[in-house]
Amino acid sequence: MKVYFSLGSNLGNRAELLERALTLLNQEIGNLVFRSSFYETEPWGFSSEHPFLNACCLYETELSPIEVLHKTQQIEKELGRKRKSKNKKYHDRPIDIDLLLCDDLVINTKELTIPHPLMQERKFVLEPLNEIAPDVIHPVLHISISEILNQL
Repeated sequence: MKVYFSLGSNLGNRAELLERALTLLNQEIGNLVFRSSFYETEPWGFSSEHPFLNACCLYETELSPIEVLHKTQQIEKELGRKRKSKNKKYHDRPIDIDLLLCDDLVINTKELTIPHPLMQERKFVLEPLNEIAPDVIHPVLHISISEILNQL
């Protein structure tokens, strides 16, 4: 299965944390196929003096989407993330790993929603994702990542 992630960090050594997350994803999830450049962006959904460093990446995995989610949560904790955002209350964090797409699956459970429900609203996700996957079709919107970015 092909799994796309968005990575973000706005506390600590951001580039080092993103690199460490990429390494841990490779160890825990599967093989890294592509990764984007790092993009510096302003916080989205909250105010902070700490800008983010963001990236997207593609891994191939044999794990199920829920197993992938649990592994990413474990990696976030290992890299210093104390709590997840709740009810759209966002905050500074050393690492954030969001599961964006899993092949062309559509999953909507209490624990996991695929594709990520806010990805089409987030330029900080779409720009790096467009770098590595411009022609990938969003399984709900039925348009390419590049088209979504152009519409934003």
